[in-house]
Amino acid sequence: MKLFVCQACGNVLYFENRACERCGHRVAFMPEKETMSAIEPDGEAWRTLADNREGRMLCRNAEYDACNWLTDTDDTTGYCRACRHNGMVPNLSDPAQLAGWRELEVAKHRLLYSLIRWKLPLQTRQDNPAHGLIFHFLADDPNSGQKVMTGHDSGLITIALKEADEIERERRRLEMGEPYRTPLGHFRHEVGHYFWDVLVRDGGRLNQCRAVFGDDSVDYGQALQRHYAEGPPPDWQQSYVSAYATTHPWEDFAETWAHYLHIVDTLEMAAEFGMEVRPRVDRDGELTARIRFNPYEARDIEALVNAWLPFTFAMNSVNRAMGLRDLYPFILSPAVVAKLGFVHGLVRDVATAGKPREAAWRP
Repeated sequence: MKLFVCQACGNVLYFENRACERCGHRVAFMPEKETMSAIEPDGEAWRTLADNREGRMLCRNAEYDACNWLTDTDDTTGYCRACRHNGMVPNLSDPAQLAGWRELEVAKHRLLYSLIRWKLPLQTRQDNPAHGLIFHFLADDPNSGQKVMTGHDSGLITIALKEADEIERERRRLEMGEPYRTPLGHFRHEVGHYFWDVLVRDGGRLNQCRAVFGDDSVDYGQALQRHYAEGPPPDWQQSYVSAYATTHPWEDFAETWAHYLHIVDTLEMAAEFGMEVRPRVDRDGELTARIRFNPYEARDIEALVNAWLPFTFAMNSVNRAMGLRDLYPFILSPAVVAKLGFVHGLVRDVATAGKPREAAWRP
């Protein structure tokens, strides 16, 4: 994620800002320029100070303080590039559900920021009624007792509203023995399933993917039952980024995809702050990193991993000094790095050429 600057006063802006904390200008994100802009009233619309363009409109979800993006100039829906992928939302007349939805929207917008940066293919249900990307934000039914399960099905990503409840989310994290559980993590994982469909299955990369992640044709239901009955193999960290990744090749890919997004977006934030890791105890240079490159344009996975490992070593140590859990409580084994490399190849193919290229990566 980038840092941004208010064009009215030069103050630093963050991605979630609705207004500049210094001068009070309203601000909004311009997805086509991947930047924040101070905006001023222009009749019933807005003028963007970033490019002095008139007639811009805020997303309709700004009415609920759930979005701070501008719509495209040729938009006819009233929704921004992130919110036009929304399907069902919870009961917004309920203050608790509205607050939960707002928190989930913050995570969803961060996800879409990354996908837009890479120019990944994003079809709505209007573009592709059968497989377009759509999000349902659903609350549990108190009358029937039916619980909403977060998951993906042919482009439909369901996010349980309960994941916005910190207490409930922590309870589930502990019950499932997870070291990390956040709404953003859910979005990044579930969209990994969507892009497996788009870039692997439909992108001519299925055999290459199977060479790295295994045979996805094995029965998913049985694999899931086995995982919850037996747990992961004892040596799972040698080949998988998480215990859940051992469930099935689909979950392995989605978990790896999510971690790739974690790494790239966090490194961009570190680069924006000019962060450098150079501990005094380091004599061999193995823990040294200067994050002076754009992670979204990294040519190979090694550049990302070589910066990520020292950075997370430092940040984990800082968190421990505050009595907090590690920022990144995962191990990147050589096998996991190879899987990240496969995902990097998929994403870079689209980002640099507009479509997957068969010869871009070899197992």
